[in-house]
Amino acid sequence: MTGIVDYGVGNLFSLQHSLLAIGQPSRVTSDPDELRKADRVILPGVGAFGDAMQKLCASGLDAVVRELAAVGRPLLGVCLGMQLLFDKSYEYGDHAGLGLIHGEVMPMEGTIAPELKIPQMGWNALRFAPGQETCPLLSGIRDGDYVYFVHSYYAAECGPAVAAYTDYGVPMPAVVWQDNVMGCQFHPEKSGQTGLAILKAFCGEGALA
Repeated sequence: MTGIVDYGVGNLFSLQHSLLAIGQPSRVTSDPDELRKADRVILPGVGAFGDAMQKLCASGLDAVVRELAAVGRPLLGVCLGMQLLFDKSYEYGDHAGLGLIHGEVMPMEGTIAPELKIPQMGWNALRFAPGQETCPLLSGIRDGDYVYFVHSYYAAECGPAVAAYTDYGVPMPAVVWQDNVMGCQFHPEKSGQTGLAILKAFCGEGALA
C-alpha cells in the first residue's frame, strides 16, 4: 500500500486515481501510524514552499517523513513535494526544507532567458543524466519521453542527486534520487502513460534498489 501524505497541500486525489489506474492501492492520510504502515510514501505539494513547509511542520508530519526516510522506506516527492526534500528554498524568503537531499530551491527568474515564460507550464522532455540510467524511477521510460511541468522555482546545487533533467533554456533537475528518497519536479499524475510508468516503477521492487 502507498501512503499519500495529507498535510493540506497537494493534488492528492489525482495521485490516488493514477495509482488506482496501475492497480496500486493507496491511502490519503494525515495519520502518522497509517503512514508508518505504508510500504512506500508519496509527498505531494502545490503552492509556495514556505506555506507548505509550515503546514507540514504544524501537523508533525515533517518528523514522520524524516523518520520513514531514515529507516529506508521508499519516499517520492512530487512537484513542490520534491522541493521540500532539499535543504532550503529562497521562495519569498529563506525557508528550511526537510534536508533529505542536499541542494537549494532557487527562482527561475534571472536564470533562464527573459523571453521564456515563468512558470514553466506544459510538456517537456526528460533527459537522463550520465550514469543515472539505473535510477528506479527511470526503469520504465525512455530518454526523451515527455512529462508535464508547472513550476517557477527549481532545484540547484544538487548535481550528484540528479537522475534526469529537462531543458528550459538551461538544464533543470527533473528527477532526483538518493538511496530510497526520490523526487519528480513534474506531475506524474498529469503526464499520461509516461507518468503512470514512473509511478509503477516507484511502486515496484526497483524502488528499493
